[in-house]
Amino acid sequence: MKKLSFLLILLVAAMVVKAQIATNIYWVQFTDKANSPYSIDNPEEFLSARALERRARLGIAIDEYDIPVNPQYLQAVADCGAQLLNPSKWLNGVSVYTDSQSVVDAINALEFVDVVRNCPNFPEAQRDKEIWLANEMKESGKPVVNRDYYGGAHTQVYQLRVNELHDMGYDGTGVVIAVLDGGFVGTDEHSTFDNMRAEGRLLGIKDFVYGSTSVYSQSTHGTSCLSTIGAYEPNNMVGTAPKASFYLFHTEDGAGENIVEEYNWVSGAELADSLGVDVCSTSLGYIDFDMPQWDHPFEHYDGHTAPMSRGAEVAASRGMICMNSAGNEGEGTCTLGIPADAEHIITVGAVNGQGSRAWFSSCGPTYDGRIKPDVMAMGEDTYVASGYGGYYNGSGTSFSCPVLAGAMACLRQARPSASVQEICDAVRAAGNNANTPNSYNGYGIPDFVAALNMIEAVDEVMSENEIVSIFPNPSKDKVHISVKEDANLTGIKVYDNIGREIFNTMSVSELETTLNNLSSGVYTVNVSSDKGNQVVKLVLTK
Repeated sequence: MKKLSFLLILLVAAMVVKAQIATNIYWVQFTDKANSPYSIDNPEEFLSARALERRARLGIAIDEYDIPVNPQYLQAVADCGAQLLNPSKWLNGVSVYTDSQSVVDAINALEFVDVVRNCPNFPEAQRDKEIWLANEMKESGKPVVNRDYYGGAHTQVYQLRVNELHDMGYDGTGVVIAVLDGGFVGTDEHSTFDNMRAEGRLLGIKDFVYGSTSVYSQSTHGTSCLSTIGAYEPNNMVGTAPKASFYLFHTEDGAGENIVEEYNWVSGAELADSLGVDVCSTSLGYIDFDMPQWDHPFEHYDGHTAPMSRGAEVAASRGMICMNSAGNEGEGTCTLGIPADAEHIITVGAVNGQGSRAWFSSCGPTYDGRIKPDVMAMGEDTYVASGYGGYYNGSGTSFSCPVLAGAMACLRQARPSASVQEICDAVRAAGNNANTPNSYNGYGIPDFVAALNMIEAVDEVMSENEIVSIFPNPSKDKVHISVKEDANLTGIKVYDNIGREIFNTMSVSELETTLNNLSSGVYTVNVSSDKGNQVVKLVLTK
């Protein structure tokens, strides 16, 4: 049986660690988040200042999804004798390891546990996956023609007109990207990332598979994907967002095909959200597993059923731009891999340097009839860095996804106040197939200069409607308020994060005093004037 996980580089030997190679992995689903010590009134306890700033800037409220898994529930599961692996607040559960049926029975008996699901691996999965990867990952040997500033990446950058965004000063500076993958062998040594390391733009790593302190093992796949975005070695390779900052998360287990990897990914996306990540790039996907009962039939492809798709939807609702590879299963009815079916992410198919669809690029539609992939980028003969040094041309939607993710980061830098929906809609509308989208090419290859201009019109309208400015936002100390000169204020109301009105005034000075006396949290300030209404999300992190 063919295993699907869009890792397009041969895996190095997997680390043999009991927690995720053994057969005794379980998912524990909780019933609720009752009696939690955490509250949406105090989001600074579980979300970073950068995450809160992003929520405020995009007008996204804190809700129950943001509340961490009840630590008392986790402790109770551990007390039963299970080894805790990765909790998920969005799915409200935790993956665990145990080799005892009596421990499983004890966990099942807990009143706040809904179900315990077995998610084992089997040794033959490694052989199946390596055979498939070997067939898919063959260097093309294509000669590199262009040796300008972008080096071998010239075509993939110019195809999206991202080079023109770079010329405008939008190169990913200040934007944070999380790459979730199967390993990053060589990222800590390759010369193409020297600038990233020297400037402190590699912000952090985490291993969700083995729980180790390194992600630089198991696979070079993540390294190659990362290079299409963050490479910076002029005249050899420059990526689509060469000055962005990065987190690297290892979520894919190369030793088998196990549904717990979907849960690993959701935990990784949750961490990305809590750190204030702007863009998530994932070149992974799943169809069949070692245990057939976890396989994804067509009816799962509705964007809201598979664990990873559900997590991707929540991730997008938090204000992160999420990108995922379409897959490499070619033509057919819905040959996508989970979570490429998720509705509010950008699913990326592959084209060659001439703009023609790659034969292997997966197709939609989804079970509920939506067009996927959303857009296309260069994934055939893509120029990438090797984890073992040097560069080569590789093929797969694994590479088209991060190529486009870097472009999205530049767009986010240029339009920091645009919503995820506005950015994604603009990118689809800027595709060369936007007038006749289909399930083979989606909306086509986006023109990112055109997308920028579409969002610019939205920003101009918002600026004209601005009545007050509250700054700094977020604030660790005092805030200040300036009012548009010709605005005649008719009312000001302040609400807490659960919608309760806590202040009502006509005076800007009273408002400023009140805001400076508030405790940490996220607040909504609703200002009315003869010019209209304005809503400001204010984050206080005192």
